[in-house]
Amino acid sequence: MSNSVRDYEKLAVDIVEAVGGKENIINATRCATRLRLVLKETPKDAHKKVSELTGVITVVENNGQFQVVIGTHVGKVFDKVQTIVDLDDSSKDEAPKGTILNRVIATMSAVFAPFIYILAAAGILQGCLILINMAYPSFQSTGTYEVLSFMSWAPFTFLPIFIAITASRHFKCNMFIAVACCASLVSPTWSEIAARIAGGENISFLGIALAETTYTSSVLPPLFLVWILSYVEKFVEKSLPDVVKSLFTPLLCMIIMVPLTIVAIGPVSDNLATAIANGYNSLYNFAPALAAAVIGGLWQIVVIFGVHWGVTPMCLANYDMYGMDTFQAFQTMAVVAQMGAAFGVFIKSKKQETKSVALSAGITGIFGITEPTIYGVTLRFKKPFICACISGAVAAAVASFFNSVYYVYAGLPGLLTVVNAIGANPTSIVGELIGCAIAIIGSIVLVQIVGFDEGQIAEEEVKAMDEVAATTLDGTKEIKSPLSGKVIALSKIDDPVFAGGAMGNGIAIQPSDNKVYAPLDGTVEFVADSKHAVGIKSDDGVELLIHVGMDTVKMNGKGFDVKTKVNERVKEGDLLLEFDREAIEKAGYSLITPVVITNSFEFEQKELCLDEDISYGKSIINLSAVNA
Repeated sequence: MSNSVRDYEKLAVDIVEAVGGKENIINATRCATRLRLVLKETPKDAHKKVSELTGVITVVENNGQFQVVIGTHVGKVFDKVQTIVDLDDSSKDEAPKGTILNRVIATMSAVFAPFIYILAAAGILQGCLILINMAYPSFQSTGTYEVLSFMSWAPFTFLPIFIAITASRHFKCNMFIAVACCASLVSPTWSEIAARIAGGENISFLGIALAETTYTSSVLPPLFLVWILSYVEKFVEKSLPDVVKSLFTPLLCMIIMVPLTIVAIGPVSDNLATAIANGYNSLYNFAPALAAAVIGGLWQIVVIFGVHWGVTPMCLANYDMYGMDTFQAFQTMAVVAQMGAAFGVFIKSKKQETKSVALSAGITGIFGITEPTIYGVTLRFKKPFICACISGAVAAAVASFFNSVYYVYAGLPGLLTVVNAIGANPTSIVGELIGCAIAIIGSIVLVQIVGFDEGQIAEEEVKAMDEVAATTLDGTKEIKSPLSGKVIALSKIDDPVFAGGAMGNGIAIQPSDNKVYAPLDGTVEFVADSKHAVGIKSDDGVELLIHVGMDTVKMNGKGFDVKTKVNERVKEGDLLLEFDREAIEKAGYSLITPVVITNSFEFEQKELCLDEDISYGKSIINLSAVNA
């Protein structure tokens, strides 16, 4: 039985439907928090429809992509999208070409995003080994260290193979041929040959002198290899008789692509990667504090538009060539500053809903994932985002005076990766720690000083509110309990949608019986098809949702008996539904029932009877209009 708190498969289906169906989707990829779709055309209402789906943080349209920000559960949504859309169907229309920059960024995202957590995990393992060696120097001479060390380096050593897998999907060529070609590049035998060339030996292939370039940890050579392979493979398949295609297509592709790479593609693309990395390094060497401040201050703006994967080859090239990288060291300041701003909002806010969202977003930021922080908190209130950018810029500039660098690649730079700054330069980690402290504390303090408008609502929300009749609530209103049981704070239940206030403020009840009664006079506006939830709107504008159990939508109505219907008038105390407690619990679902004010932005709320056992009809919430 699944313990998922949200039906991510349904969310995937709803997203596909909202963007025009699977026929309108050319390609789909994902990164750490985003589902990235390339569409034939974007329906006019797609942005609004997808943004309003439960489980979607926001939607960003950029670089020819329709990016759906979901958070760390994006993988579950992407898996379902893959089953809906045949991404391996070579007959699909080609994606819109767009600008060269857009195509480059889209490629980097598609190639690196799927395995970024692998690199991040390896980087964290390396960081842990650094800390252990500092505490126990003798550990480095043990077999345990040797095993853990080569494990941590393996993903980087064989990075071309990871690239072969993801790039072959992006460029629509045979994955196994791509892997075979890239595996040749990281073969120990080629490394030996390259070492002999570096030692002065002349080795040629068909009379062409070979370069000493090695391809372990390389990025651009395998990427260009797979890109060109996609054209070579198509040409070979068209030229061969069907009877020999299966055997001779991979044979000819390998014979063509591997020598072509070590003779030409590899040296040229390796020089390109070196040039890109040296370009940034030159800027840093010319004005380190300025370069650091720009990265620390503006990096999260780059993240907003989803173009942040474009720097990955440059960072990896720095590690490969120099064994260090400054860019990621300064990225960290930008990330932890947003995290600090979220915690600042948590401290400053007076609303439980905002506090819950800010706290969860800040915790997510600890792991280097800032999209929930940005879209859910800092950018939503605008001023905290600016505070974080300022703090990040100052922090990075300060870190640059200590010559802070990362010696180990950090897939997701953040608070947990600061140990990557431990290395040959002892001041590097000092600067990184001081910078992080400035970024976090500075953001928190600035948010307290500058503040933010907690009642701030996006333009789309304002427009939607204008279309809804305003509440006529005069004075205070008591909301009665719709069922008997123990009252629980909504923030304490095991469901981030309800606990975070995404559906509105309210309370939750652990029921002691099996009947749900109308808590107020009004009209039934919603009855779930699965019969587990009922929505009522009172005559004075209070919109109330009663949701029996967690994940009980999956019971498809079994165990529920609804006693009302949509548009029916009900009075306080009328029986709305009955449920089979035993059947629900036997199916493995919690009976905890959220009672939520879905238009809670219009009211000030005071919860009553928290952690108390009550009978239905007992007052559980006091409401008053915001302007009352």
